[in-house]
Amino acid sequence: MNISELSLRRPVLAIVMNVVIIVFGVIAFKFLGVRDYPAIDPPNIGVRTTYAGANADIIESQITEPLEDAINGIPGIRNITSSSSNGSSSINVEFDVGVDLEAAANDVRDKVAAAQRQLPPDLEAPSSVSKADASAEPILSMTVQSDTKNPWS
Repeated sequence: MNISELSLRRPVLAIVMNVVIIVFGVIAFKFLGVRDYPAIDPPNIGVRTTYAGANADIIESQITEPLEDAINGIPGIRNITSSSSNGSSSINVEFDVGVDLEAAANDVRDKVAAAQRQLPPDLEAPSSVSKADASAEPILSMTVQSDTKNPWS
């Protein structure tokens, strides 16, 4: 006997099962978690500069600070963080959520190019400006292994 035969022979049982399913659905709906704010990642732009042979103090005073001062004038900046280590400087610029990532990257490139004359003359072509879009990051990374298949098939 399958469920359709059971429902035809006992219609009250079919109605009671449907009501039970609806009641459990309403109860489950009441306990569903809802986030107050969606997970939105602001646009980030990184500026990286290398200066071979310089210690962290020289990098900080001659490279990081002038670049930070130049970048600081861009509208829509939420936060600027930087780190200087032996031979390299890294600046991360976080923008407000509504700022266009392409326009912000162009503004940062322009400001870095304008600050080029304040940097040491023997510095290699400055800075790589990279965009960090959080939605472009992989969500899942998998490794698959097989004893019967080769990697090219």
